[in-house]
Amino acid sequence: MARILFLPGAGASPEFWKPLGALLPTDWPKEYFGWPGLGDQPHDPAVKGIDDLVRMVAARMDGPVDLVAQSMGGVIASRLAIEQPQSVRRLVLTVTSAGIDMAGLGAADWRESYRSSFPRAMPWITEPRAAALLPVEKIAAPTLLLWGDSDPISPVAVGRHLQSRLPNSRLHIVEGGDHDLAQTHAAEVAPLIARHLAE
Repeated sequence: MARILFLPGAGASPEFWKPLGALLPTDWPKEYFGWPGLGDQPHDPAVKGIDDLVRMVAARMDGPVDLVAQSMGGVIASRLAIEQPQSVRRLVLTVTSAGIDMAGLGAADWRESYRSSFPRAMPWITEPRAAALLPVEKIAAPTLLLWGDSDPISPVAVGRHLQSRLPNSRLHIVEGGDHDLAQTHAAEVAPLIARHLAE
């Protein structure tokens, strides 16, 4: 079984994925990332943007891995799947932009509420273009897309748009799922993730 690297969103806590991870087989190797300087995580002067987070995850990819990512973590996972296709076996993207242009897809702006929730977070995360647009069509890894029908930050239209551009993907929509569906609906999505990673 490939190692599973769990990537959180801009909330940045390594705890985000642990409740869901605990529902996956115990013998599957798992690693939970946190993002220095984002959310309530301690700052690291070496982390100045997305590129540094991509390098941080890449440094832990010794052989093919599975990436399970939420929101901003999906941008990092998508970059790695594009830049190092031989190192990403399978991909799970939940409620992310994955590096596509969200304009016109109905996404609400999350920056103001993020700043009020995490006043100590590094300023770069809320800059208008913290992450560059990505050629997501180049993602070859089999990809499970998980979206909620009640998420204003990354609405279902984003998931459908990604499904239309990712050649090897399938989309599952979680009824009542919001931006934290990986936690609130862990019991529903854990079996979907387990099936996808076991294939």
